Amino acid sequence: MLENTIRPWRNVSRRQSRKISVGQVPIGGDAPIAVQTMTNTLTTDVSQTVQQIQDCAEAGADIVRVSVPDKNSSKALKTIVKESPVPIVADIHFHYRRAIEAAEAGAACLRINPGNIGSHDRVREVISAAIDHNCAIRIGVNAGSLERHLLESYREPCPDAMVESGLNHIRILEDHGFMNYKISCKASDIFMAVAAYRKLAKETDAPIHLGITEAGSYLPGTVKSAMGLGTLLWEGIGDTIRVSLSANPVEEVKVGFEILKSLGLRRRGVNIIACPSCARQGFDVIATVSELEERLAHIREPISVSIIGCVVNGPGEALLTEFGFTGGGKDAGMIYVSGAASHKLSNDQLIDHVVELVEKKVVELKEAEAHA
Repeated sequence: MLENTIRPWRNVSRRQSRKISVGQVPIGGDAPIAVQTMTNTLTTDVSQTVQQIQDCAEAGADIVRVSVPDKNSSKALKTIVKESPVPIVADIHFHYRRAIEAAEAGAACLRINPGNIGSHDRVREVISAAIDHNCAIRIGVNAGSLERHLLESYREPCPDAMVESGLNHIRILEDHGFMNYKISCKASDIFMAVAAYRKLAKETDAPIHLGITEAGSYLPGTVKSAMGLGTLLWEGIGDTIRVSLSANPVEEVKVGFEILKSLGLRRRGVNIIACPSCARQGFDVIATVSELEERLAHIREPISVSIIGCVVNGPGEALLTEFGFTGGGKDAGMIYVSGAASHKLSNDQLIDHVVELVEKKVVELKEAEAHA
């Protein structure tokens, strides 16, 4: 496989932003783009919330956000933070006291919405709590909840209004010497969100959190997020992302990683390159890929595999993967290792053999890392 070949046409030149910390996770600068999600359990149900956080972390989430709508949730947050394997962002709306309580409970970051957190005095109290407890802040601007004076000025949500909201709150934080912040300008409309983020990226060096908010159910939400986030990430904008789906948060994490993997910005787990299947296929491609994804879901190491139904594109795709299988006939095909044809294999042995090859590669990678 041409692993180390320089391909300038694949490079994404990231915008240079300041680096901050959300717990032990660096955000911005040269840090990897972080993947976030948000729990949808009742925060007061500590066991269910912690379980969901653990599931998301297992799927690859770097940071998880938890809603803190009331005092009982603030109390539960303290236990959740202690049991969480990843930093917790407290999601705060309407009542600034919840933000202060979340900081005291050990949240690594406070997400505050400028449109509904309250007066500047209340924001200042939140800043003070964040400083006292070494807590980051995310300024979370949302097109659906802009400040009243901005809606009166601009007459409707728009990119300029969103960026003005964000910059106003940046000034408040920086006037108090607070620099451990990131910012987002989310909208459910792709065009509005992309325009806002582009403008924001030119106005500040703060780390930027990307998201297409309220993107919808799994399939349409995935498409909208891939288009919006993919466009911005390709332009080098974005230091952390959340895919907002009306679905299990674990699916948000998986989709987020797939978006980053498609742009070469993160590598995690097995990346299966597979054809859509057609009459030329020498084996059942769809069923094979589905079972391989399930059996290789536990792999975290970045390994690429090509599963192609016939010889039209199979050998070429195998050049760029660690392992490949190309259908060659009715009952058998060719296994490729590091881009080169290795040995013939019967179709009925395909799945077990590819799993064996990948798991053996994982052991080799771990041994090499241990001796490095």
